[in-house]
Amino acid sequence: MEVEDKGALPTTYNVLFVCTGNTCRSPMAEALARREVERRGWRNVLVRSAGVSAQPGAPATEQAIEAVRAVGLDLTRHSATQLDPEILEWADLALVMSAAHLGIIEEMGAVHKASLLGDFVAGEEGIGEAVSDPFGGDRSRYDDTLAQLQVLVSRSLDRLTAIVKP
Repeated sequence: MEVEDKGALPTTYNVLFVCTGNTCRSPMAEALARREVERRGWRNVLVRSAGVSAQPGAPATEQAIEAVRAVGLDLTRHSATQLDPEILEWADLALVMSAAHLGIIEEMGAVHKASLLGDFVAGEEGIGEAVSDPFGGDRSRYDDTLAQLQVLVSRSLDRLTAIVKP
């Protein structure tokens, strides 16, 4: 007979988005994912972001803030986080923007829980696209990256539905 542990904490599924500086791509993905998790009613999914070369505390770029504002999201309080082993330990799944980010996670010993975001979305169907880096570009580049992320984040959460749906 199975005994329920009434003192057990509820478990969460933790998703981490990773880019270079944690000032544009991964914060935009985090904001999109948080909204989508809320829309889906998933109370057991947590989302964070980090950068492989982040300057801790740096704000999101002005163009990223403006791009997400146009779709009803807010990055004005974002503060960059440096990717480290502790954050990777927290994550059940780390979704990265480029192959270089995946290589750094491999060096940290956590490649078993990481995937290129585009590859994760492609699943068994093949290799997906890398997420274009808008850093240093104009607002239209940020809008293009945001549009790309909107599709990839939604589809990545679709893939997680079977294991995280309440």
